[in-house]
Amino acid sequence: MLDSSSTDQEDIVVQTVIVIVGVFFLGMGLYALAAPAPMLRPFGFTLGTDAQRAEVRAVYGGFGLAIAGVLAYAAVTPGELRSGVLIAVGAALSGMAFGRVASAALGDRTSFYPNWFYCLVEAVAAAALFWTA
Repeated sequence: MLDSSSTDQEDIVVQTVIVIVGVFFLGMGLYALAAPAPMLRPFGFTLGTDAQRAEVRAVYGGFGLAIAGVLAYAAVTPGELRSGVLIAVGAALSGMAFGRVASAALGDRTSFYPNWFYCLVEAVAAAALFWTA
């Protein structure tokens, strides 16, 4: 029989990982909605049209808030649904990190910040979500 204190501690670790990753997505989403141009400035983008700002608000803002929402739900919903959410979000983050690595393999050389910094954040967050799933 499992020790209930051990199970409680594991659940606290899982919820902590979910909350940390969720806060990252929440922050990204809110920032992209409020300030789309500064959101992409570290990558060298200049947003000059309404359509470009709307795209950043949709892809970074809306997506970030949606992922934060499903992670919040997963934090309070143990079981298979939680595992599925964590695997799906982990896979999305892995895909982002893979895209950065593939870009380097194809010859695009970038500085540590922002590209490799975010690659590291994405890879660590993905690993943490997979581990807790």
